[in-house]
Amino acid sequence: MLHEILLSLFGQPSPLFNAAKGKDAVAQDDFALLSPPEKALLASIAHLSRLHAQLQAHTSAISASHPSVVCRSVSTTIATVHLGEFQKKILDVEKAILAEDSGYVGGYGIVPLSTIVGEFAPWTRRMEWLWEVARFIQPENKKIGCRGAALIDNLRTELQTGYLDIKEMAVQLVAAAETAWMKQLSMWLLYGNLPMYGKEDFLIQEDVDGEDDETQFSMHTDLMPTFVPPQTAASILFIGKSLNHVRAKRKISTTGVSTAPVTLHQEHIEQLAGLKSPISSAKLSAAVDWIRLSLSQSTLSKLLPLPRILETLTLLHDFLLLGRGEFAVALVAHADARMEENHRRRPAPGRELEGLSIKEGDVVTALAQVWAELVSLQNEEDPADEQLDLARDLLRLSISDRKSGRAMTPSQGQSSVAEISRVSFGDLLFPTSTYLTAQVRAPLDLFLSTSDIAIYSKIHSYLLGIRRAQIRLGDLWKHTSLRRNHPSPWGPPRSNSAFGQSKLKMSRERDNARIRQMRPVWATCSACLFVLSEIGSFFQGEVVNESWQHLRAWIEGDSSASPSGSRPGTASSSKSAPPSMGRHDPEALTVAHHRHLSSLVESLFLTDVPFTTALRALLTSIDRFVALAIRLETIQRNMDLEMDEGVVDALVDYGQEEREVWHELRTTRTAAETGLQDLVARLQDIDDSRSGDGRRTVHLSGPGPEFCHYEPRKPAGVDRLLMKLDFGRGRRDVGGLETAAAGFA
Repeated sequence: MLHEILLSLFGQPSPLFNAAKGKDAVAQDDFALLSPPEKALLASIAHLSRLHAQLQAHTSAISASHPSVVCRSVSTTIATVHLGEFQKKILDVEKAILAEDSGYVGGYGIVPLSTIVGEFAPWTRRMEWLWEVARFIQPENKKIGCRGAALIDNLRTELQTGYLDIKEMAVQLVAAAETAWMKQLSMWLLYGNLPMYGKEDFLIQEDVDGEDDETQFSMHTDLMPTFVPPQTAASILFIGKSLNHVRAKRKISTTGVSTAPVTLHQEHIEQLAGLKSPISSAKLSAAVDWIRLSLSQSTLSKLLPLPRILETLTLLHDFLLLGRGEFAVALVAHADARMEENHRRRPAPGRELEGLSIKEGDVVTALAQVWAELVSLQNEEDPADEQLDLARDLLRLSISDRKSGRAMTPSQGQSSVAEISRVSFGDLLFPTSTYLTAQVRAPLDLFLSTSDIAIYSKIHSYLLGIRRAQIRLGDLWKHTSLRRNHPSPWGPPRSNSAFGQSKLKMSRERDNARIRQMRPVWATCSACLFVLSEIGSFFQGEVVNESWQHLRAWIEGDSSASPSGSRPGTASSSKSAPPSMGRHDPEALTVAHHRHLSSLVESLFLTDVPFTTALRALLTSIDRFVALAIRLETIQRNMDLEMDEGVVDALVDYGQEEREVWHELRTTRTAAETGLQDLVARLQDIDDSRSGDGRRTVHLSGPGPEFCHYEPRKPAGVDRLLMKLDFGRGRRDVGGLETAAAGFA
């Protein structure tokens, strides 16, 4: 029976154990003379034999078909190392029995069954643990297995077990998993290539842009082991994208930027080779920092020069953040002109709604007219505006919102930008949502991502909506006939007649009545214009411009813009220190830009859903309010022609239209006043929640201790804005305007 036991432990089928009767079953019909204790002893052997056979079959299937190289490596290690040790143990026991070792063979050549079972008893726990690991990699009867990152995290957790033998096996499996993962990482960090095998399981994935078919890379956090810090993962993505771009540029042009020297690659290899399993997060970050800094000093200093980064940031500030006021004014003016032109077109019966539709050509034409106007404003003596030429080349105004779906998620694994409110401001310039975007061309895609540009587009729509409402309310004051109109006499001889004097008196009484009716309208208009002007000035001046100046000062080397990076190193540590970190390092600039963008989004209250909802409702009411006021002016002008000059239109009842417009205007005026009150009330709530140091800020940790941190500028509190609004209310109360309109604060 001994040979059957040893063969079954090897995983061979044996008549000694009946697999049809379930787990740990012993064939009692063929071995009826076995005593109950012997059956119990054989049950443990049967369990171990079955585990060995299952492990052999399961690991063989995993090693042959699993998509993850990490999982295959662990499975192969289980089969070759641990199962190999178990099989070696079986051979050692068999060799000892054949040699009649006294530790196994007793008197008369008898081998006690308990001795055999005792020799393999420790392996039961080990095989059960290995079977759990194998099932974690690939569950039974399931086609989808685990990811390599999840397996590494699970094995590193198993290192905390209380069993020494289990810990030793876990250490070996962790080493195998991390070695396979490091091979994949090395391909990316040293050459910018995704791993040839198992790249679907790597934390960096390749994305293909459908518009220009340019290869883009993104980081997937679900494929990232927990020992990789988020900022280190961002550095990993940055390094590989840089090398990949250099290689792609070399294919296009033989005179392109050259890669780093081979000796520098050898230093990179030594840094990665120095990482021992289990990998430490700090050591991994230090190695990645070394590679990133040396690459930045050799290749990226030519690929991403500082002037080019500053030029791009200035472009984003001047046009997408409305730093150049003439661009916003021209864009609003030409957009309104295109809308008026569409309204003047008389649509065919049954196609009235087509007059409100905006096509892609209308949007493109409006932007082209804006560029033409801005170019015409330049004098011949002025130097060429290179920034304007660059904006004409890169900026696009489009109806399509295909890219807006990923606008809320920053790239490179950063969680720096909080979730932006989903209240849309993109349909204020045109009835259809439009987006002003900038094309990110290589190599600037190493610095700016499509999600960053999408956030800039959201901010642009937000700020432009406020600026547009200010412009439209200000233009309403240019309609003089709505504010004051004192008819003059007709002149002799009609002015001397009783009829002429009666008509003059009637005209003046009519105009005086209209002026009295319009006073609440102008009070509301003045209140709305004041509130939007103060909020717009706060956003544009205190938040956007000051934050940009602070970031630019930090980039250009102003030490007052940020705290020092670290204390000076000693002479003994200078030889082993990584290359020096400058604040002009491209990834340091990327992290600083993400911090700046995060601070900008929060300081503009774009993350506050109640505020954006109240502001959107107010802007919608103002649009309707202005449109009704202009419509009222047209109706009253036609009524005056009908009454004074006898110009009659039999198809239109201007009196009825005037009454309807007045009714809608009063309703809209009430909605605008309510919107003002809701907006200012929400500002007060924001001030209460952000008072003192309770304001929530987003902090990003740098890749390592040598990383030069950038701290965004903290703008003035909301209390200063509320003080201005309260001061404006007091002046309006003194001026005697309507209480409902003046009490907005």
